[in-house]
Amino acid sequence: MTSPFEIEEIFPDDGEHQVRLPRRQSGNSPQGMAVTLLADYTLRTREWLPSAAIVALLAESGVSPAGARTAISRLARRGVLEGSRQGRHSSYRLSRSAAGNLSAGGSWIVTSTATARAWDECWTIVAFSLPQQHGAQRRALRAQLRWLGYAPLYDGLWISPYELVPAARRQLADLGPGAVTVFRGRQVELDAVIARDPLAAWDIAAVAGQYETFLGRWRLLLPEIAAGRVDGAAAVRARTEVMDTFRRFPVLDPQLPLRLLPPDWLRVPAREVFAAVYDGLAGTAERHVRAVVAPFAGDSRPGIRAHTTADLLAGLDVAGGTDDSRAPESVTRGR
Repeated sequence: MTSPFEIEEIFPDDGEHQVRLPRRQSGNSPQGMAVTLLADYTLRTREWLPSAAIVALLAESGVSPAGARTAISRLARRGVLEGSRQGRHSSYRLSRSAAGNLSAGGSWIVTSTATARAWDECWTIVAFSLPQQHGAQRRALRAQLRWLGYAPLYDGLWISPYELVPAARRQLADLGPGAVTVFRGRQVELDAVIARDPLAAWDIAAVAGQYETFLGRWRLLLPEIAAGRVDGAAAVRARTEVMDTFRRFPVLDPQLPLRLLPPDWLRVPAREVFAAVYDGLAGTAERHVRAVVAPFAGDSRPGIRAHTTADLLAGLDVAGGTDDSRAPESVTRGR
């Protein structure tokens, strides 16, 4: 099992949203933190934030000013952010493509951990073969399959207990003739010595350990949240960290049927703790972000709005176009 997962696997590109989201790194990634911050408070509105305000917010999480400015610049070059300049002052917002990816990804995170699907005891098998010179295409396919809940049982043979969804069909259709075969059927029981259990494609013990670590870390904060003892800066840091951690679980634990998993599987308790932290700190964190941005923006920035897990579950409509009331002298999209 690959860990930590790249953010492309968590919020993948599709045919309509070609944007290169930053790779996840060990520890805190300034680019990943910047994306999470902007998504958590400006995803619906794509509000412009002064670069100095973004730097100040990242500084509260331990990112140096130089590191923050480098992260912003790289995100603009990747097409994740749009930049504007008015005199000597620059502002940034999520690009429409990035916002679309992040909105879909957020909905997927809470949906896939909130429901349990029925299972007919059949497996979907995707077998593919791509020439060595098509390495980038092979990596993109593997990332997309993992995002869709598939895992490699053998090299070039990926499995899932669920039907092939339209998104996967479209991805596979782009591979070209003779590149892939898809089957669906029941496992034939063989001698235990030679048989490979389909569950071996996932490291179930490692996933359980990740859940236990997550719950041990975040349950400790719940009494503090309930008592209102988490201040603004700490609320923003906690929401950023809990989202950055929890969003990996649908990839680590791709909603396998409960009958295949150990008793007392911790998917539901982990989701409940995530929602308690993320939702419980939303108001405090939003007020703090507004307070940090205000000295740099010169106005209240009504587009700064924290969303909750219920909002993500319902789906967030992403604003499009340019807000003419804040029209910059120039708008650029990093390439």
